[in-house]
Amino acid sequence: MVDYLTCKMTSSSSSVYGYATLLFLAFLSSITQSQKLINTTSTAGGKQWAILVAGSNGYENYRHQADVCHAYQILRKGGLRDENIIVFMYDDIAFNVDNPRPGIIINKPFGHDVYAGVPKDYTGENCTVDNLFAVLLGNKSALTGGSGKVVGSGPNDNIFIYYADHGAAGLVGMPTGNDLYAKDLIEVFKKKHEAKSYKSMVFYLEACEAGSMFEGLLPSNWSIYAVTAANAEESSYGIYCPGDYPTPPQNFLLAWEIDLHDMSQETLQQQYEVVRRRTGFDYEDRSHVMQYGNMELIKDLLSVYMGTNPANDNYTVNIGIEAYPSMIPRAFDQRDATLLYFWHRYSKAPDGSDKKAEAHKDLLRLHSHIRHVDRSINHIAAILFGDENAANLMKFVRPSGQPLVDDWDCLKGLVKAYEKQCGALSWYGKKYTRVIANMCNGGIEVEQMTVASTKACLRNNSTSASDDDGTICIWGLDPNQGDREEWNESSIDITSSKEAKKHANP
Repeated sequence: MVDYLTCKMTSSSSSVYGYATLLFLAFLSSITQSQKLINTTSTAGGKQWAILVAGSNGYENYRHQADVCHAYQILRKGGLRDENIIVFMYDDIAFNVDNPRPGIIINKPFGHDVYAGVPKDYTGENCTVDNLFAVLLGNKSALTGGSGKVVGSGPNDNIFIYYADHGAAGLVGMPTGNDLYAKDLIEVFKKKHEAKSYKSMVFYLEACEAGSMFEGLLPSNWSIYAVTAANAEESSYGIYCPGDYPTPPQNFLLAWEIDLHDMSQETLQQQYEVVRRRTGFDYEDRSHVMQYGNMELIKDLLSVYMGTNPANDNYTVNIGIEAYPSMIPRAFDQRDATLLYFWHRYSKAPDGSDKKAEAHKDLLRLHSHIRHVDRSINHIAAILFGDENAANLMKFVRPSGQPLVDDWDCLKGLVKAYEKQCGALSWYGKKYTRVIANMCNGGIEVEQMTVASTKACLRNNSTSASDDDGTICIWGLDPNQGDREEWNESSIDITSSKEAKKHANP
C-alpha cells in the first residue's frame, strides 16, 4: 500500500515530516463526522473497543504516532469513551527537540493538532508486546506498568485494531522490547476466539510485508477480518516525501472525501475496493492492499463497526481506477524513506554548525549499519549454503497461501543468534527476516547460525574500515537535482536505487 508521507511545513526555517496512511484514511474518513457512532451503534447490547498501536519511536518515525493520535481524535468525536480506546505510543514526538511546534502533532499538511487529549495508556518502556497481548486478552494481572486499561470485551462486542509501524517478513516492531511475531499474534487471537470474548474483530495493519502476518496463518472461522497495507513480500511505499517535487497536488484532498460515504449502505468489501484503487493496486511500483481471515465479514456494513452519519445518506462517489494513478506522485520504498528523513536533516542544517556535524555523524552511522547488515547476511548465507545456493536463498519466496516459516521458534532463535554476534537488525536489517526464515526451512539450527554469524561479523568488522566507498543508495532523494547528488562535505553519494542495484554487491 502507499504510505502517505505528507510534509508538515511549519515555518520557512524548519519543517516536520508527518505521515498519513491511505489505508487508514479510508478508515478514519469513513468515521469522520459520525458524532454518535460508537456507543449508539453497538449491536445486540455489545460495545465497541479500539486498540491503537504506534510500533516505533524516534522523530524519523513521526508518521506512526501521528496516525495513532489522529485515530484517537476521530474515535473520540465518534462517541467512543476513553475507557474503550487503548493507546500504545512511545510518546517521544510531541516534545522532541526537533519538533518546531512543541506539544503539537499533526498528520496532514497544515493540519490541526491531533495530540491534545490522547490517553497516555502505554508509553515509553511500557509500550511492549507483552502489554499489548495482556490488553487484548483482558488480562490485567499480566500488565507491567501503564494505565491498566484492557479490552474487557464480551461475546457481543466488536473490536477494531489499528497498527502502524515498520514491518518485515513475519513480524512488526514495537518501540520497546521484543518484536511482534506473526505466530504469537495468531496464538493470542486463538485464545480470544476460544474464550468467546468478542463477536467480530477488524485489524488494519500498515507496514512493509504486512501480509506475512496473516498469510497461511489466520483461519477463516474466527470472525476476524484483516486488511494489510502490503502483501507478504513487498515493501510499503511512500509518497509526498519531504522535499519532493512537485508538491502534493490539490486532488490529494480527494483521499479525504470518503468521509462522505453512506456507511449505512457501504460494506467492508466496498471500502476495500476504494482503498485498493486509491493505492494504484495494478501498478508495479505500488504495494497491494490485501484481505485475510473471515471473508464473510466483508459483507458487513461499515456502520456495524464505525457507525454512520445520517447526513451522508445516499451519497455515492464514482471515480474509475484509471483516474487514481494520475493522482499519485512517484513512490518511495519505506526503508529509503527513513534514510530520506536523515538526509534532509543533514542537508537543512546550517553549514559549520554543531547540528550539521551531528546530523552528518548520524547519516554515516546509518550508512555503516546498512553495509554491515548487507555484508554479514550475504556472508552467512554463503557459509551455510555455498555461493550458488545462497543466491537462491536470498530470493526465494514461498507460494502464496503458505506461512513464512514452518518453525517460528527457529526463526526467533536464528534472529537472536545473529543479533548476539552481529548486533541488532534494526528497521533496515529486518528486510532479511525472510532470508533467515528460509534458513530455518532449509534445516539450519541455532548453533550453526551462531558459528556462521561469528565468522561473518568478525570478517565484516575487520574489512569495513578499509574498503568502505561511502556510498548510500536512495531512490531519487532530490528530484530537483536529478537522480544523483554529490555531497562535497561528506564525500557521500546519493544514488538512485535502480542504478544502485547494478553495482551494489554487499
